Amino acid sequence: MKHFYPLLQLIIVLSFFGSVVLAQADSSAFPLKEKIKKGWTWAALPVVAYDADMGVQLGALGQIFDYGDGSTYPEYKHTVYAECSWFTKGSAVYEVFYDSKYLIPGGIRVTVDVDYLPERALDFYGFNGAEANYSASLTQQGSDDYLSRVFYKLERKMYRVMADFQGPIAGQKLRWMAGINILGIKTGTVDIDRINKGKKEENKLPDTALLYDHYVDYGLIRPQEKNGGTTIYLKTGLIYDTRDNEAAPNKGIWSEILVLSAPTFLGNNPYAFVKLAITHRQYISLVKKSLVAAYQLSYQGTIGGTTPYYIMPYIYSSYSLTTKPDGLGGAKTLRGVLRNRITGDGVAFGNIELRWKFFRSVVLKQNLYLGLTAFLDGGMVVQDHKIYTNTVPDDQKAFYFNLPNDRLHLAAGLGLRIAINDNFIISADWGMAMNKQDGTSGVYLGIGNIF
Repeated sequence: MKHFYPLLQLIIVLSFFGSVVLAQADSSAFPLKEKIKKGWTWAALPVVAYDADMGVQLGALGQIFDYGDGSTYPEYKHTVYAECSWFTKGSAVYEVFYDSKYLIPGGIRVTVDVDYLPERALDFYGFNGAEANYSASLTQQGSDDYLSRVFYKLERKMYRVMADFQGPIAGQKLRWMAGINILGIKTGTVDIDRINKGKKEENKLPDTALLYDHYVDYGLIRPQEKNGGTTIYLKTGLIYDTRDNEAAPNKGIWSEILVLSAPTFLGNNPYAFVKLAITHRQYISLVKKSLVAAYQLSYQGTIGGTTPYYIMPYIYSSYSLTTKPDGLGGAKTLRGVLRNRITGDGVAFGNIELRWKFFRSVVLKQNLYLGLTAFLDGGMVVQDHKIYTNTVPDDQKAFYFNLPNDRLHLAAGLGLRIAINDNFIISADWGMAMNKQDGTSGVYLGIGNIF
């Protein structure tokens, strides 16, 4: 049942668009002129899923765009994204995202994100990537050493408020950025009783200690941070951007350097910290409007203070329409690797993609294209999170710990893209991990390219 959610959504999406394209598409796969969009347009998707432990998920997501008089198309003037979905066992997504370069005069870009994300079973595998041991059999019912399907999980409730601003230094290519972000995070062990409610006896989870509980008991997660906390950080940086289209560039560069500070005067004691995030992305047109090679390289690390464990998985960007910005591992960083598998005080990662837009048409007065993507993702911890293992009995250390140092985690796969008006992009990716310590494979359905 692990991949039922994204597969079901993908079937719904492909069935709808397939029938519409066959009935309405222009006879030419690549019409010479796209329709210039004006005014407001919108697109939406249903959210329907089932998870054996989380229950039934229902909801919807959608995005609206304002193109004004069409003079800036495919760049929009304003966009609003919203998602509301929930599992019957308590996990949910409530999010509203707004972005515009035209709200404030003078070319000031405004990006605002407000969301609440309760998760009853969030992935947790320990710290420092491959230094933490992972055994899939511990979560597989019927195996000799089965402990629990949620052994590598914890519960997290998170609210996020983000307000970021960008302004020109040399036109729109070189920009400054500044913002304030608030993360309220509450963590704890998984509520087994809630998940077991209504289950048949043979399907219930055993009442046993999980990895998170062991880490707390041994002090690997410090007492003062085990329940989470509120972090308020300031974001400043420089951005260089020559992309021809933000959502799906054909050519150009997007590079940024960000400094993120959670100072004591904003109430971040005892976990005040400073982080540095450097990212470079480049897009190379191989065949005009059809074939693009793209890559991303990123370093994100702590350069001062102490980062609490519940902040470490967070991935930072100057612009991120990403509902769950956790990693490394998962839908937005290393596709096919277990979500949050690689966690440390500093990480480096990269993505290489070959993007082919193989069909383009006008459907129901909307510009539409279909694309295929081949990708290679990789990353690793480059700055360890310090833990003291002397409290762990010697005969138990092999259970919790693996390699003395992290190594490169790799995954590769294929993806499908359905794009409406060059901005609303439905993405479906399948990725396969190269090492069983990182999992097996993953299927992901979402909105937008990962970079």
